[in-house]
Amino acid sequence: MTKTYTRAAAVLAAATMLAGCNLAPKYVRPAGAVPATLPQGGIYPAASTDAPDVTKIGWRDFFTDDRLRRVIALGLENNRDLQIAAGNVLQARAQYRVQRADLVPSTTISGSATYTNNIFGAAGAASGGSATGGSTGGTGSGAVGGTGGGTGVGAGAGVGTTSSNIEFYSVNAGFSAFELDLFGRVRNLTKAALEQYFATTEAQRTTRIAMIAEIATAWLTLASDQDQLRLSQQTLKAFEETWRLTSAQFRIGVASELEARQAETNYQAARNDIASLRTRIAQDQNALNLLVGTTVPAELLPTELGDGRATIASLPDDVSSEVLLRRPDVLQAEHQLIAQNANIGAARAAFFPRISLTATLGTISTALSGLFGGGSFTYTGAPSIGLPLFDGGRNAGNLDYARASQKVAVATYEKTVQTAFREVADALAQRGTIDEQVSAQSQRAEAASVAARLADARYRAGVDSFLTSLDAQRTSYAAQQQLVTTRLARGANLIELYRSLGGGLE
Repeated sequence: MTKTYTRAAAVLAAATMLAGCNLAPKYVRPAGAVPATLPQGGIYPAASTDAPDVTKIGWRDFFTDDRLRRVIALGLENNRDLQIAAGNVLQARAQYRVQRADLVPSTTISGSATYTNNIFGAAGAASGGSATGGSTGGTGSGAVGGTGGGTGVGAGAGVGTTSSNIEFYSVNAGFSAFELDLFGRVRNLTKAALEQYFATTEAQRTTRIAMIAEIATAWLTLASDQDQLRLSQQTLKAFEETWRLTSAQFRIGVASELEARQAETNYQAARNDIASLRTRIAQDQNALNLLVGTTVPAELLPTELGDGRATIASLPDDVSSEVLLRRPDVLQAEHQLIAQNANIGAARAAFFPRISLTATLGTISTALSGLFGGGSFTYTGAPSIGLPLFDGGRNAGNLDYARASQKVAVATYEKTVQTAFREVADALAQRGTIDEQVSAQSQRAEAASVAARLADARYRAGVDSFLTSLDAQRTSYAAQQQLVTTRLARGANLIELYRSLGGGLE
């Protein structure tokens, strides 16, 4: 007994010493995928000293319109993409728990009762009956035949009546084929599953940020189209009045048919714009409902875009490109890269011996009441070792696949970082000029509006032709339409910059 325990202790000690063996390559984060700083100078905005850290600005603070905040909150509750992402996280966590279970023995307890006939005792009884019959026959000489016949019957009866049943009861607890993870195969598989779980969590955060940005952009787009519709309706009235006037002048011979047709052209174009905008507004509402995951109440829909400022006006410009490494999609790619590193370690460990252990501890007795009595306890220990000799190249193929997957993960991580850099740089480039665009477009719309009024007055005074007045009206209409579009671009640019810098998690 002492030698057995000593041997088992030695095996466990050796396993403990080798447990730190890990064949996975050391993880080093890829560097140099993007410049150290974001673009500065030129069209890019100057550094802002009072702008807060965008990653610490919650979306409730970033969006200033209460209706928009309520719509976003509604989307966080009902958006199906978010629900899918949450389900993926739960799946990944469950898979990690399944894989982690291989690190510890799966212990089971069992009990059994066995009832069997003692055929060996029955055979002994039959042998004793034959001997007795022979002796009896020897003593009764005149009735040997009769006695022998009697003895034969007695022997047959002895086989049936002397047989007996044997009962066994046992209770056992132990584990079967538990792998002693000497070379880190199970630990690396567990680490890979954990990193995949982390990656799925970051994917959920990415979906959340994107969903908030998409809802806000869709809400502003709806507001912009509402402004465009209102502008077209106002312009339609002006064009209708001009058309009515020129048609009346044509009928009395003061104006030509050409002038009347030109006025009608403007009127019909405005009619077409109104019909198109009504369609777009309905489609905008459908898109917003899909993003939110339910029908948005009418009181939460925007009625106008105005100056397009539904968010805070200031975001930081002088940020390091290191902030991109904290974006959820970048963290997701990094966790997947770490998981592939761990898979290489597991693939390498497959070339080494695999040691497993089966052990049980229990009690056995021929009586149920004696299961836990003295001398009834029993144990078994069965270590085993397997070393791959020839597998047709399976292990080598698995290792090559793990290495190739790791290279793909490195490239994916670097591309994700580069994409994040490009998104932020593009948003900054537009931000550097968008205020100037809005200012210029506002002044252009104002100038075009004044020019249209002057051209109309000059036409009525007979100084300019009617074509000049019509061109001025069309120019004013187009300038005001472009002003609404530019204001929408400014609002969408701030939302995109907020998203690309990783805001929206709070």
